[in-house]
Amino acid sequence: MDPVRNPFAPGAGQRPPELAGRDREIDAFEIVLERVARGRPERSLVLTGLRGVGKTVMLGELRSMAVRAGWGSGKIEARPDADLRRPLSAALHRAIRDLAVQHPRQERVDEVLGVLKAFALRAAPDGARLRERWQPGIDVPVRNGRADSGDIEIDLVELFTEVAELASEVATGIAILIDEMQDLRPDDVSALCAACHELSQSRMPLVVVGAGLPHLPAVLSASKSYSERLFKYSRIDKLDRKDADFALIAPAEREDAGFAEDALESLYERSGGYPYFVQAYGKAAWDAAPTNPIRAEDVALAAPEAEAELAVGFFGSRYERATPAEREYLRAMAEVAEGADDPVVTSALAQHLGRKPSSLSPARDSLLKKGLVYSAQRGQIAFTVPHFGRYLLAST
Repeated sequence: MDPVRNPFAPGAGQRPPELAGRDREIDAFEIVLERVARGRPERSLVLTGLRGVGKTVMLGELRSMAVRAGWGSGKIEARPDADLRRPLSAALHRAIRDLAVQHPRQERVDEVLGVLKAFALRAAPDGARLRERWQPGIDVPVRNGRADSGDIEIDLVELFTEVAELASEVATGIAILIDEMQDLRPDDVSALCAACHELSQSRMPLVVVGAGLPHLPAVLSASKSYSERLFKYSRIDKLDRKDADFALIAPAEREDAGFAEDALESLYERSGGYPYFVQAYGKAAWDAAPTNPIRAEDVALAAPEAEAELAVGFFGSRYERATPAEREYLRAMAEVAEGADDPVVTSALAQHLGRKPSSLSPARDSLLKKGLVYSAQRGQIAFTVPHFGRYLLAST
């Protein structure tokens, strides 16, 4: 098989050649765009799931849908302990520029940009010298007195209102997409929920689409009790057999190639239906196959290469971030779960290691902050990365 024509593309956040199994989320966002455009109430969206299921890809697809609908849009990636003002300012700057080409009055656009600039400049700590102050790159005069109080909750409500009003003046909307949403600081989560609540009550055309790990709903709920009713939650999971097969078959057919049934069965068994793994094994199988169609023996030959690539780029890069104490904790999780992705009871981990539960808390808390594990429910812990337990047992 010609490697140049290989259609499969494993990569972080990279759109696969066929976005299979995500029709429900795409259709739901299409409805959101239509309802908001008609001034009807609609909730913002939150996508949750493990690493490698395609949350970032979905955010990119939803942003493309918003752009095609004529909306202003901006995307950010939250980072632990990082302030929300800077990345959000840059995202909204992009969104307002999208709207500017539709708005008949540039001076009105500049007014909103002035408010955004005032909001952005509050990212500098009080007392910071001029050379230490971050400049947002917005070339209009600052409009003081709006969205610049320094209280992120007040400022975010006022800023979102200004931007949403600008969108409504051209009969369109604003979409703000936030990846790794669970990494937002508590104050920023609270402010974001409050702003979304305020705008939903007034039916303003602004929606937030967040994506994060499975415990993201608990993070939002801990911030504002009404967040359970504020967002529409959608769990992004692994593909079923039919969709996983389609993700392989459709791109191959466009290159006049195909898969034998036994190859598809083997690929699903090895990938578990996780989209990133489907692409990784599909790419390796294509390169290993001498003739068309790709067969089970080609998959078997290619599997070690795919697994070696995953071990370095997907699993290993995360494992290297862990300290020795954290690695001991991770391996114990894998051993207790016997390599499965199932949640593990924390008391069982302590018993397995012969330690007091309290002595394991620092390692667990650090792994939670690094996004390597999440609390499935009280007293349980699970990997954020599918097949991570299997990798640990095989390689450590």
